Amino acid sequence: MHPAHIRLIAPSGHAHDPAAMARGVARLREAGCTVDGEEVLARFAQRFAGSDAERAADINALATAAVLPDIALTTRGGYGAARLLTQLDYAALRERLHGAPIALVGHSDFTALQLALHAKSGLCTFSGPLLADLGAEVPDDFSWRQFWATLTAPTAQVSWTTSATAELDLHGPLWGGNLAMLCSLLGTPYFPVIDDGILFVEDVGEAPYRVERLLYQLHLSGVLGRQQALLLGSFSQCAPGPRDNGYQLGDAFTRIGAVAGVPLVDGLPHGHGAQQLTLPFGAPAHLRVADGRARLEMGGYPHLDCANPASPPENP
Repeated sequence: MHPAHIRLIAPSGHAHDPAAMARGVARLREAGCTVDGEEVLARFAQRFAGSDAERAADINALATAAVLPDIALTTRGGYGAARLLTQLDYAALRERLHGAPIALVGHSDFTALQLALHAKSGLCTFSGPLLADLGAEVPDDFSWRQFWATLTAPTAQVSWTTSATAELDLHGPLWGGNLAMLCSLLGTPYFPVIDDGILFVEDVGEAPYRVERLLYQLHLSGVLGRQQALLLGSFSQCAPGPRDNGYQLGDAFTRIGAVAGVPLVDGLPHGHGAQQLTLPFGAPAHLRVADGRARLEMGGYPHLDCANPASPPENP
């Protein structure tokens, strides 16, 4: 098998931590990957990684590339992807990428692009590590192994400990991402209509009451009621404030589970924490929950015919 060819894309914030980006590129190359597109790391326009036109061109260029990369890897999140949604050539992207062995990978602000590409082009992308995550000072072995195990195989599975008590055995499309980004596109043509799905959410820096408000937005819009289960990833830096009087994230989740009538399964190791799953957005999935354990099996997504680095390389 050939080494993975990775192209960097920067649809959101500029590379404010050049050292992390350099470590990420170095680790990928030490693992045998070819990495191009490093010029996006030097782009800068206010808080963004270049102008709107430049950042949209990163995505649209995939539709006309003579040779597709194996992975189009997002450099970082932040904000800016929403500004690109009206500038993407969805028809051309669908024609070139649908069914092709290419993985578009990212999370956080990248959720906006995932929603739009699924709604307008029917594409399956991946919620997974950013280049900034792969360039962490201490690389996370779990995230690295799961990244490659998912992208280089036709099926993937992950299990975790959960406090959910209801036994579940569900099949449905897996989708979701950053909670704030999901809610930001509700009511727009870029929000896909997915019924009987397995929805996963995560967020960072939101107070518990704001998390509840965002989940209420999904509930009141009818989205939660159409899902079979809600998977709760990590909600980091989401501590209550001085006016909350003991109101915690757990209270928000309990409330939403009661009013929405959808099973909640917590503990998914995915989000803005150290552990980062690679989850195929829009792929068929099988969720089982019993005896304090959850297991998610995924398949039917684009996978790569390239080498799978068995373990993370040493720090460069």
